[in-house]
Amino acid sequence: MTTLKPFNKLPDLNTGSILLVESEEQLQQSLAASLVKESTFTVHVRLAKSLPLPTENEDSRPRIDLVVFIIHLTSELGLQSVKTHVKYLDPGYFLGKVCFVVTNARHVSVPPERLDAVRKLAASLHCPLIFAEDKSTAGVASAAERLLTILKVSAGLVPMVTALHLSSLTRCTASPDIN
Repeated sequence: MTTLKPFNKLPDLNTGSILLVESEEQLQQSLAASLVKESTFTVHVRLAKSLPLPTENEDSRPRIDLVVFIIHLTSELGLQSVKTHVKYLDPGYFLGKVCFVVTNARHVSVPPERLDAVRKLAASLHCPLIFAEDKSTAGVASAAERLLTILKVSAGLVPMVTALHLSSLTRCTASPDIN
């Protein structure tokens, strides 16, 4: 089991590959279906419960253009697992090829400290933070649309725009009142 590297394979023409990492598997399937349905280009969606990925399929695995970590704020396990999984990514991924999707941010049982911890994690890694509604199909479709926009850029399908440029525009910045 090795670190996932962003530039170890050549890209496919008019194709983007996205890896959805979620420990609880609540949003993965519906988001994957919506990504494929909503896309105007070829999208390869890979699902994983954890990182690192097994090495047995490494030769047949396509290049992964975007890694999306799905965090459910109602579960403390989700945030802790993301913190451990992030360590298995090559630093090159943090140049516009990693994104966090957060669900249940408005739930009553979510402590505000957990939301602050997610915002700090995204800000420290300079990654976009997307809030999604996982209970409705419209919410999942909206999240898929936003992820497809980021995937197009990170896969190199938008001329004159790099993933690093997009990352500087969309990264999460924690407000000064969060210590």
